[in-house]
Amino acid sequence: MEKFATTPFGGARLTARNFALRADLEKRQSRLKDGAGGNATGQAEKYQIIRALSEARTVWKLSDRAIAVLEALASFHQDRHLDGRAPIIVFPSNAELSLRARGMSPATLRRHLASLVEAGLILRRDSANGKRYCRRDDHGDVETAFGFDLAPLALRAEDILATAATSRDTARRISRLRAEITLHLRDIAKTIAAAFAEGRTERGADPWQGFVERLRDLSGRVQRNGTEADLSARCNALVRLRAEVETGYLNALTDEEMSASERHSEHHIQNSESDLSFDKNGQRLKTEDEAGEPIAPKRTSTGLALKDFLNLCPDIADYARGGISRWQDVIDAAEVVRSMLRISPSAMAAARNAMGDIPAAIVIAAILKRSTVIRSPGGYLRDLTAKAEQGRFSITPMLKALG
Repeated sequence: MEKFATTPFGGARLTARNFALRADLEKRQSRLKDGAGGNATGQAEKYQIIRALSEARTVWKLSDRAIAVLEALASFHQDRHLDGRAPIIVFPSNAELSLRARGMSPATLRRHLASLVEAGLILRRDSANGKRYCRRDDHGDVETAFGFDLAPLALRAEDILATAATSRDTARRISRLRAEITLHLRDIAKTIAAAFAEGRTERGADPWQGFVERLRDLSGRVQRNGTEADLSARCNALVRLRAEVETGYLNALTDEEMSASERHSEHHIQNSESDLSFDKNGQRLKTEDEAGEPIAPKRTSTGLALKDFLNLCPDIADYARGGISRWQDVIDAAEVVRSMLRISPSAMAAARNAMGDIPAAIVIAAILKRSTVIRSPGGYLRDLTAKAEQGRFSITPMLKALG
């Protein structure tokens, strides 16, 4: 049969979309027959495509039950592979289709069949009386069939697989965002609770009460159906709040507590590293025994223009509230990135003490740029800090490597 029915039986009307989908189907089939389909083959494994549609069903505006109806329809085509270069018509009765769709009611079945037609995944090939059947020739081969055409499912296989891949990537990003939001909520809440329990809010009650209110606004259940944009905005707000809370807690520590932490760090370095001291140029400094008094390494300027730095590390600007116009903006943005990368406040403080505020911020920006290959940002920063404390770290090679 050369020409197939293109309009629906009964009272159902033909829409412009239905006509356009049928025209697109015929155009694709024509290109494949003429060998002008490029990499497209018009063929697909039916269950692979149905699985991909299940992953991307929101993109195609399909419910899980519509996917079940499509799977039931595909089961009436005995071959696992679909070849869309020719019509693939299945003609089950409503009763049989309902059984394979887990006992779906006729009204629900019709609704989901309509959604599959609207999505352009199947076509109706209705007979004159609306019944689904086939006529066979003398050899038993199907000569004419009326029912549902599965050819569009095969012809749109590449589109379906592409949207499934995109949906998987989006799902992974959303999953990471949801996990990160949960962790930020937990860590911020515990830090604020510790600050109140230890009486550290007495030094500045207003900021801490503000932290509590901001956390309350950002708290609540992380919705499973939240969009990536909404979750990302919430996560970024929590990152900024976490940076402020941790900085506030660190600033509330007494000099005695801070010095005890520093002594612990120094003791660890002395036990794990050599006793040699170096300046920023790698030259050894005389010890107290040799010179009569200790000589501390001096911090030197980076010698880097802000514009050149932003060309090397543009990502850091995304974490600056009002953009970056001076080095202080870089330092503030680095504090936000530090929290996002889960680098502890003590590690950042040690880096600033060893390198200086601006070099430490530049290092954070470099870690952000290479975050996909640095498995432990905190450990990486501590390693660089240890080298800086010994005078064996220079920021220039790091910047050259980023370029």
